[in-house]
Amino acid sequence: MPDEGPLSGVKVVDCTQIMAGPFCTLLLADMGADVVKVEKPNGGDDARRLGPPFIQDWSAAFLAVNRNKRSIALDLRSEGGKQAFLRLAEEADVVAENFRPGTMDRLGLGYEALKRLNPGLVYCSVSGFGQTGPYSHRGGFDLVAQGMSGIMSVTGAPDGPPVKVGVPITDLTAGMYAAYGVLTAYIHRLKTGEGQLVDTSLMEAGVAYTFWESSVYFATGEIPGPLGSAHRLSAPYQALRTADGHLNLGGANQSTWEAMCKAVGRPDLLEDSRFSTNADRKVRETELASILEETFVTKPTEHWLEVLEAAGVPAGPIMDMAQVYSDPHVLDREMLVELSDPELGALKNIGIPVKLSKTPGRVRTRAPKLGEHTEEVLSGAGYTEAEVTALIEAGVAVKPPGSSA
Repeated sequence: MPDEGPLSGVKVVDCTQIMAGPFCTLLLADMGADVVKVEKPNGGDDARRLGPPFIQDWSAAFLAVNRNKRSIALDLRSEGGKQAFLRLAEEADVVAENFRPGTMDRLGLGYEALKRLNPGLVYCSVSGFGQTGPYSHRGGFDLVAQGMSGIMSVTGAPDGPPVKVGVPITDLTAGMYAAYGVLTAYIHRLKTGEGQLVDTSLMEAGVAYTFWESSVYFATGEIPGPLGSAHRLSAPYQALRTADGHLNLGGANQSTWEAMCKAVGRPDLLEDSRFSTNADRKVRETELASILEETFVTKPTEHWLEVLEAAGVPAGPIMDMAQVYSDPHVLDREMLVELSDPELGALKNIGIPVKLSKTPGRVRTRAPKLGEHTEEVLSGAGYTEAEVTALIEAGVAVKPPGSSA
């Protein structure tokens, strides 16, 4: 159990799987919450089998979003499994789940049932479309949510085919909003003693990220389209070709525009009435990008980055994952962490992006085996050794092969 971090002592019962829900509970676990991951006995979280396999119960995907958690394998369809879950929920501060709406209610483990048992419980539900509304019964996937939230309509190149964001942005954002909701509800509970239901979804997470695009639509009635790497409101603010690749240029305001023109040897553009203001440059951004690339393709990316940095103009390279994790700034900010595990050896993981000066989060443990902590968690919930053994022998609970009886 965690003994440090700002959320030390917060007990989370985690019934989530794949990405959105586990990312929510990962954020809590990284900050010290005791997250007990409740998995189905037959195979556990489906993410254990996504992507490159390691050994036994782990995949790279599962290892990424389930560190700092404990695993208990329970059959929630059985009476014994339900009773064990209820015992855990009775002492929990938070229960999180991301099943299709209605699933936990049918098991007798939904919010209305659990709040009678634990009135101070913060119960978090993450789903594709939320707990209410005409789409609430639908299953949710990131790709579908990206399409229905408007994100795919503004992603990619103009006149190109539909393109999703390269990362599962609605999964991750829903998980982040869920963690935000849990923490705000928990603060309310600290003030009043009252728990509540936190309800968020992939589709809402996607819609909530379209600030620029929605504001343009609200103000003008015009429907925004894809812009490639360009900005919705400013220019030049996009990827431009160089002699050996591309760089991202952020000339987003008048002062950086002027500094950029002088730095790259194009002061003539400052006298060009076509590009006098940001509004002028935005209207002619394709023409402007072509003119700027005539200059940028004469020298390599690194040359221009040095020139632009010296002039105080925001710019950067476009890095692949290998370059990201060898970058000195990424390493200095501890965004690459390593754990040593007796079975898996050295494990690399993404670091914690929020730095707290007094109570920082920490990557403490690798993702658990399926049922690795079944005995430990049930014993902590008051089960005797004989009762735990009976649940395991009945198939209600599962522990890893070869672990102690």
